[in-house]
Amino acid sequence: YGMSGVNHYTGTPINPLFPDYIPGGSSSASAALVAQGDVDFTLGSDTGGSIRLPAACCGVYGLKPTFGRVSRKGAHPEQSSLDCVGPFARSVDGLMLAMSMIDDSFKPSAEGKVGAFGLGRVRGEAHPDIDAALSAYLDKTNVSCHELELPSMDAAFKAGLDIINAECWAAWGKYLASGKVGADVATRLRAAKNTTPDIVADAEVVRQRFTAEVDAALENVSVLVLPTLPDFPMTRDAALAGALDLRSSALVRPFNLSGHPALSIPIKDKLGRPMALQLVAAHGQDERLCEVAAELERLHLSHLAGDLHAT
Repeated sequence: YGMSGVNHYTGTPINPLFPDYIPGGSSSASAALVAQGDVDFTLGSDTGGSIRLPAACCGVYGLKPTFGRVSRKGAHPEQSSLDCVGPFARSVDGLMLAMSMIDDSFKPSAEGKVGAFGLGRVRGEAHPDIDAALSAYLDKTNVSCHELELPSMDAAFKAGLDIINAECWAAWGKYLASGKVGADVATRLRAAKNTTPDIVADAEVVRQRFTAEVDAALENVSVLVLPTLPDFPMTRDAALAGALDLRSSALVRPFNLSGHPALSIPIKDKLGRPMALQLVAAHGQDERLCEVAAELERLHLSHLAGDLHAT
């Protein structure tokens, strides 16, 4: 529920690759440990972007599996219509290794061959530098890419907030009285108290409509592609001073609402700022999503190597 990674109780993790920026949340330390190189992979929990956001902030890879694909036994709150357990790693191969260990049904193709695939570029509001970096990355892959729109994207972002508010208030609202809830989370919980059943009912209508839009878009392309973050992360100093930025989840939260698997790939920035692209696949196509991500990276790196050789 806290998206910055700020934690005044246990301490705020350092973002190893981008120390001036927040580590992102809420699975902050999981992303930071991978970025630091201490572990092969870690696990996180993504209810509104809490794997993909810190992955993007820390310059690592993060996967939100299809909703319900990975067991949530032992996770809190016990009941959630949004939350997914998934891995962080320093490569797509690392994500696939982790998934094979936490989900017995995860079976990539034996030969690792992706075959033909196409991309659907989802347009949304993003910082011009992020949009340009994503375009440059895709251009270097030479993969067919078609522009498309998801008309209910903004509505899905709001609906995702409404549902997480209702579910978190039901699970955690009773702890506000203790005075021990972090300031950023406490602010959101107090507001969440006002989420009425009618608001939730309207959000569920949006869920059905947006899910249908994503399903329809994926009938014509293998995966959707868009930025993970609409803007660059907050600085660590701003977050520690109490700044909040719910819009940072504008491009990731909608896919918690719809339940589609989504994967974040870090992109290099010449100015030293964290940014990432997000891939989204059809329900249950987690293996295909990872394989396409790995092939995109291979094509991109191959192109870069060619440019280097030419110079």
